Amino acid sequence: MNSRYSRQSFLGSDSQEVLAGCSVGIVGLGGGGSHIAQQLAYIGVGNITLFDPDEMDWPNLNRTVGATTLDAQKRTPKVEVAKRIIKAANENVSVTPLCGTWQEHFEYFRACDIVFGCIDGLLPRKMLEETCRRALIPLIDIGMDVHLGNPYTISGQVIVSIPGEPCLRCMQFIRDTDTAKEESKYGHAGGTPQVIWPNGALASTAVGLFMQMVTPWCRNQERSFFLGYDGNAMTFERDQRFGLVAGVVCPHFGQDDLGDPFWTPQWQEPIEQKNPTRFDRMKKWLGALLQHRK
Repeated sequence: MNSRYSRQSFLGSDSQEVLAGCSVGIVGLGGGGSHIAQQLAYIGVGNITLFDPDEMDWPNLNRTVGATTLDAQKRTPKVEVAKRIIKAANENVSVTPLCGTWQEHFEYFRACDIVFGCIDGLLPRKMLEETCRRALIPLIDIGMDVHLGNPYTISGQVIVSIPGEPCLRCMQFIRDTDTAKEESKYGHAGGTPQVIWPNGALASTAVGLFMQMVTPWCRNQERSFFLGYDGNAMTFERDQRFGLVAGVVCPHFGQDDLGDPFWTPQWQEPIEQKNPTRFDRMKKWLGALLQHRK
C-alpha cells in the first residue's frame, strides 16, 4: 500500500484500489458538500464530479470549506472552490467541476457510482432520489436546519437511499403533503440559518457510511440508514421512522421506475458498446465490493 495511505490499512488490503476506481458525485458544494469533497480527496477517492450552479458570496463564507474573501469578491463558482480544495488535498484525484445543475449535466451524473446529495428543500431531494433510483445509483443525503425556540435547536439527518430498499417516502422523511406545501411556496423562501459545525458533523457521518459501503473494515450488514442529528446534544441516533420500514422492499419505485433509460433494449446495443469505460469500471468496482461482503 502507498505510504500515503498506510494509516488507512485497516480498511482492507485492496481498499485503496477500490476507492481509486470509484466515481463519486456531489450535488451541492456549500457547507456540507465542501466538507465531503475535502474528505473524499484525503481518503483517496479517484474520481469526483461536482454539480452546483451557484457562485460564492458573502453569506456563504461562514461555512464553505476553503472559500476566501477573494472568492466572495470575485463570485468564484462553488465548484471551482471545491476543485481547489480537492487538488490541494490530493493532486491525483480526477475532478470534474460542473457549474450548473445535475439535470443540465445528466451524462456526467449517470456515470457516478454513488451520489452525495447536499441540497435544501424536499422537492429537490425528491427529484434527485427519483433520478438516482432510475439510474440505480445509491444516494447519501444530508441536511440540517435551525428551529426557532428558546433556546434555538439544531437538527439534521443523514439518509442512505439504496435502489430497491426503503426510499425517503418510505421513511416518512418526504411526505406528499409536505412537498405540496413546499411547492405552493416555491420561489418565496428566504435564507435559512446555517453554521459550519453541524455541516461538518453530518458530512463526516455521510463519508463514514460511504466507507462502510465500499470497504470491509466494519462488516456492517445494513445498507440503508436514517440517522437523526441533535445539534444541541451533539448526538446521532437511528431515527424511529426507519425502524418501521427496515428491510421493507420499497413500494414507491416499481420495476418500470428502475434502470437507466439510456441503457434499455431500445438502443439495440450491448452496454459494453454504449459505454465501455463505465461498464468496465462498475464491473470491477462491484466485483471488489461483493468480495468484501463475503
